[in-house]
Amino acid sequence: MKKITLLLSLHLLICLGVEAQEFQGMAIYESKTSTSDFKARMEGNKDMTPDMQKMIEERMKKMFEKTFILNFNKSASIYKEEEKLDAPSQGGGGGMRFMSSMMGGGGTQYKNVKEKTYTVDKEFMGKEFLIKDSLPSYAWKMESETKLIGGYNCFKATVVLPASKTDFRNFRPKKEKKQSETKDSTSTKEPVKKTSFMDDVELPKDITITAWYAPEIPINQGPENYWGLPGLILEINDGKTTILCSKIVLNPKEKSEIKAPTNGEVISQKKYDDTITKKMEEFSEMNRGRGGNGGMQIRMGR
Repeated sequence: MKKITLLLSLHLLICLGVEAQEFQGMAIYESKTSTSDFKARMEGNKDMTPDMQKMIEERMKKMFEKTFILNFNKSASIYKEEEKLDAPSQGGGGGMRFMSSMMGGGGTQYKNVKEKTYTVDKEFMGKEFLIKDSLPSYAWKMESETKLIGGYNCFKATVVLPASKTDFRNFRPKKEKKQSETKDSTSTKEPVKKTSFMDDVELPKDITITAWYAPEIPINQGPENYWGLPGLILEINDGKTTILCSKIVLNPKEKSEIKAPTNGEVISQKKYDDTITKKMEEFSEMNRGRGGNGGMQIRMGR
């Protein structure tokens, strides 16, 4: 009898192990970054024609409004932008191309919460990088507030993080000083003309991240590099960018392959950030004094 019980127990454990390995889910996220402050600046720019403003707004919408797909199992996930057929390029300044390269998300973002590691392939100014590093440890503050997202009861959690210098979504337009603070009736010097888009933006020291997670889906995964909550994160907001889950499919019929990307020059997150920061400074300096045409390119080769 004991032998039969032991065999049944072993069979149950094997079945549960297989089920855990085979469990998979898919979540679709819509990412949207507010551009109202940039639009206000454009409307106040007398040198910008309505056609120029419209063109820039269309490009900004394409950069700041995206759809991402998260495929996950019990221990790992793949997060990447939904593939779309792009319209033919109409050209554009180096500033816009530079901003596009700095947008969050990257190519394929792999997170392994069991091993607490991540791998991301990113392309910056025509060069491919493969970032490999440890997952950040978030000191989430658990809140009591709840709300429904797609029928799931979600709980609120917050964390304060340093603003990343390599994610353009974190930049804010500089606040213009009042005329009384800048006007000098005795001065004959002309104001310094800004020729680089980086002259008009600044980076806050910290940003507050608000997450909404669903304990009904007991997976400590989420969009981008967010993780570590007792439930799938269905919404992330940093005060400017919102990433909201619009659809969830548990145990889909067609399973997705969840494995880390392999293409690109292997680099740590810190080294990647240092490289991009250096190129940002190079871009700003080289573009300054060219009349703001942004036509130059930066070579990322060794």
